[in-house]
Amino acid sequence: MPQDNSKLVYSTDSVVPGKEKAAVKVSGEKISPGRQKIRVRLDRKRRGGKSVTVIEGLRMPDAELKNLLKQLKSGLGTGGAIKDNLLEIQGDRRNAVMAALENMGYKPKRSGG
Repeated sequence: MPQDNSKLVYSTDSVVPGKEKAAVKVSGEKISPGRQKIRVRLDRKRRGGKSVTVIEGLRMPDAELKNLLKQLKSGLGTGGAIKDNLLEIQGDRRNAVMAALENMGYKPKRSGG
């Protein structure tokens, strides 16, 4: 069938650009912990009713983010993960996480209820 008369509806030949969230870019300069806008919130969505403490707004390289997560997990005695530049700590640990971050020089704020 010639291309001119084709009524093609679907093709896998080319990639259609989709809407993607802009990734948080970490600039070359280091931002002091006290100047970062850090939010600590509780999240239960898509987790089967289990609670997770989410820390967002940390602007640092991945290696430092992993190190911070390791310190929080060992200090709190719980598990956690990094997903989409957010730190997730298992359980409702908002008060303990905020106290630990304040001791490290950050100024976290509680978000949500």
